[in-house]
Formats: sequence, C-alpha cells, structure tokens
Amino acid sequence: MNVPNCDPLALTTMVNSLAVAISGPLNDEELGLVAAILVQLGDTLATIATQRALCSR
Repeated sequence: MNVPNCDPLALTTMVNSLAVAISGPLNDEELGLVAAILVQLGDTLATIATQRALCSR
C-alpha cells in the first residue's frame, strides 16, 4: 500500500473525522455494534500480519 502522506497528525485527524462521520446517523446500539465489528476486523488483520511475518522467515 502506498501511503503518500506520512504525517501522523494528518492520519489521526482523518481517523477522527471518519469516526465522527460514521457515528452521526447511528444510535447507541448500532454504534456499539459497528465499534465491535471494527475491533474484530483490526484484531484479525493484526493476526494475519503476524502470521505472514512468521511464515516468511
């Protein structure tokens, strides 16, 4: 993946803006479900990345 802007402040601002945009139309229960799904997605991606690193040795 090509990351053209490596400014950490720009990245955190983008993530914050995305969170605000996603949360706007959701009620509290829906927001909790979306948050749980995204946590699981992040954990699964981390697992895949770790497995790839271990298998490429």
